[in-house]
This record gives sequence, C-alpha cells and structure tokens, in this order.
Amino acid sequence: MSALPVTTAAAATDVDLAATGTMSTASAVLGSLGLSDWFAWIAISTFVVAMALQWSGATDRARYVAAAAWAVFGVYWIMLVPYYYGELQSPLETLLALAALPLCLYTSFLLVKGRESLLLLSKAVAFMGLIYLPAETIPIVRTWLIETTAAQTHFGMELLGHSPGLTEGSEGYLSKFDFDSEKTVTGRTTYIIMACTGIGSMAIFGGLIAAVNAPLKRKAIAFASAIGIIWFLNLSRNVFIGIASPWGWFQQDVFVYIASDLMGAPASRTSYIVAHNFIAQTLSIVALLGITYLVVRVLPEVLEPLEDVLYILTGSEYDLKAALGEGMRADGGTDASQSDSTQSPDSGATAGPDAASDPEIDDD
Repeated sequence: MSALPVTTAAAATDVDLAATGTMSTASAVLGSLGLSDWFAWIAISTFVVAMALQWSGATDRARYVAAAAWAVFGVYWIMLVPYYYGELQSPLETLLALAALPLCLYTSFLLVKGRESLLLLSKAVAFMGLIYLPAETIPIVRTWLIETTAAQTHFGMELLGHSPGLTEGSEGYLSKFDFDSEKTVTGRTTYIIMACTGIGSMAIFGGLIAAVNAPLKRKAIAFASAIGIIWFLNLSRNVFIGIASPWGWFQQDVFVYIASDLMGAPASRTSYIVAHNFIAQTLSIVALLGITYLVVRVLPEVLEPLEDVLYILTGSEYDLKAALGEGMRADGGTDASQSDSTQSPDSGATAGPDAASDPEIDDD
C-alpha cells in the first residue's frame, strides 16, 4: 500500500531521488503529507464511513459510499505508478499498481449494482488502512519502526559475521548500514525505509482478521501467529538484501545486462535489483499465499472476503471452503467424516509464514 523513497548512486556519487511518505517525486506536497497520502486518507476515511453506515443498518447507503471509496482508492494506486516504474524500477509493483485502478473501479461498479457481500471486503480495507496509515504518516511511529527494524537487521547481519554499523540514511533515520564502500564489491550499501518494516503485510492480515465475525480467541491466535512469522521472514529478507547488495552476490554478466541495458539502472546496482526486485518479491508472493492458507485453517471466516477478491479478478463465483475441504468447520477444525483420526476443534489451528509484500530495502 505504499510507495517509498529510493536512493540510487554511481560508484562515488549519491543521487537522491527520495520523497517523503507515500509520495513520489511527481507528487505535490500539501502540508506534511504528499498528494497520494491525502488520497489514501480520503479513501480509508470513506471506507470507515461505509462501515459505520452498514453497522447502523443503512446497507444501501453503505454500498454507494463504499463504491466511492473504491474509486478514490484506485486513483491512489495509479498515482504510485511513476514511483514504482521510474524510481523503484520494480516491474511487479508497477504492474500491480496499473492493475489496481481498473480492479477498484470494477469493485465500485459491483457495489453500485448491488453486490452487498463486498461490504465485508470494504470493511477489511478500512481496517488495513487504519493499521497502516498512522504508522506511515505519524513521524514518531515511523521513526521508531524504521530504526528498530534497522537495529534488528544489523543484529541479524552480525550473526552472519558482518558488522558494518549503523549511520544516518538519506531520510534522516539511523537506518543505513555503514559498509566501507572501498572494500565492498559494488561500492554501495543499503538502508531501511518504512516498507522494510513489514507493516504493509501486517496491515493486510490484520485488516482481514479484524473485519470478520469470529470468536476473539481464534482471531487473536491468527493475528499473533501471522504477525510473528511476517516479522521473522521480513527480517530475514532485509538481512539477505542488505548483504547481497554491497558484496555483489549477483554481479554476473547476465544480471548486469538485465539491470543496466534493459532497466537502465547503474551496473553497480545489479545485486540489489536481483536480490530485491526479483528474488525477494517473488518469494513474498509465495509467502503471502502460504500465510493466507494457514490463517484460514485457524480462521475460516476470512474465506468470505477472499472469495469476493477472486470474483473481482476472474468474474466467477468460488466456494473456497469446499475447495479446501467440505469438513472444515468455522472453529478452525475439521469434521470427523473428513478423517479417520479424531481431532479436537482447534486441531488445525496453525498460522504460517509471510514476508512483507510491500517492503523494500533501499540502497546507496
């Protein structure tokens, strides 16, 4: 849900392309927030209004308000395309941002036409925004998240025999790994930004879990398990990219050609692009699918908004409960008829891994 700063550099010269918050260099600044930040807050606030209207019983009005929220949300995502394409040089995130506008507009259309079930998905997005946006836009929270993640990542590097130290990054946070550029292969280093904290992935699952109706105990188990594993895998990802970039793990000719000739990046940035844009982001998708499945085993109620996501993407109705096993119960267990073994109601309650879908670790 965020677009965050990037700093690229030649071997001896830093070229700052960074912007603050969710703002790209093309964004206008309104007060302390970028234009895209304002669109994000407007969209999430409108989702919250729709949620309140549904709670009060005004379902039809809630549908129309939620439809407006989805339209604004789509505009927010299209505003991030220049950042993902030009600054982050991430093909995956560029394509996702491009796809977001028509998908959001289609969701808006479905709500106007009467698909009431989409109010639950809208409610989930409202909670996602309420988790993410304060962390993104409140300076004290943002600083704490970035610097804590940087310190934890540095500790992970030390466990692998690297101790570069931390110094101030281009955004002013104590988040830059102070590798000696004269001793490293690429002459570059990396620094932690907001997306490296994993808050985006945490907000996604937190929003889904908060939105559904289920016993508090199972919701708490699903939330704690998902957040814990997101944190661990995100930290591992940060350590991997943070070491691979300066030490040039992927500076082979074929990768240099892709990064420099095809993507227009400095050759010295190749290892960062391969580690982050290709390897880490691909594995993040796999991890997102994995954690979704395992959270469903604890909290099958999240299948309902996920079925609507699939309908938006494909135009077909899905019964995910049947696909995962007709014996799945709403308490997270399975019926005795599904298996010869006797299981307790919470026997299937496990939650699983995820890496932050949105995190980026920037390099100098």
